[in-house]
Amino acid sequence: MSPAAAVLFGFVLSASATVSAQQARAGAAPLVPPFSEGRPGADLPRGWQPLLLGSSKQPTSYRLVEDEGTVVLRARAEGAASGLIVDVKFDIGGASYVQFRWKIGGLIDGADNRVASKEDSPVRIVLGFAGDKSKFTFGQKASALLAKSATGRDFPYAQLIYVWSNSLPVGTVVPNPHTKRVQMIVAASGNAGVGKWQTITRNLREDFVRAFGEEPGQLSEVGVMTDTDNTGATADGWYGDIRFLASKP
Repeated sequence: MSPAAAVLFGFVLSASATVSAQQARAGAAPLVPPFSEGRPGADLPRGWQPLLLGSSKQPTSYRLVEDEGTVVLRARAEGAASGLIVDVKFDIGGASYVQFRWKIGGLIDGADNRVASKEDSPVRIVLGFAGDKSKFTFGQKASALLAKSATGRDFPYAQLIYVWSNSLPVGTVVPNPHTKRVQMIVAASGNAGVGKWQTITRNLREDFVRAFGEEPGQLSEVGVMTDTDNTGATADGWYGDIRFLASKP
């Protein structure tokens, strides 16, 4: 992602979907509307919204498809960067594990999440958190105002992003090269598993504390993004349902 894209993808403190930790544990109401409940070629499940990163950015293409008997989200980026996002309001204390499924068609040649000019990823799971924004530095406040001016949406207090890296070890914390309020964690790496579905389970609370050095606030947004705007490459990614669990399966 370019500097503008990195800033513009961190939005949403207002919440439109409220789910309790008890509901998440019991499975009574999914926190995030499942892609699997949609129909191939149909609109996205209720609550998901396109997240464009400014008029200068070519948007990534997203559509629901059937894959191995399940409806999933397919993304294709051709020198593009945009995401999909759903607003939530959720305390992860009772369900601190996040589980998601994803698949990629291949790595992005030359991508490196540590370098601003190469910061692309074939798949991302993006999680925004509320918090005390009075702690923002002058530069962070300026970035937040820029984001709101461009999109009409608020910047979250903190954003944790799970990425598929070309070479960094799984579990590596990668500071976003544009802002300290966004931290990335490598959830998959290298060619192992390319072209195959992977199920990833992460302790979200522990990852947040490692990345930011503090306890997480309320979860305020969940998003996905496939982007190649820096490298200009073409990337294909697939996303399954995103779940929050009380314990590791």
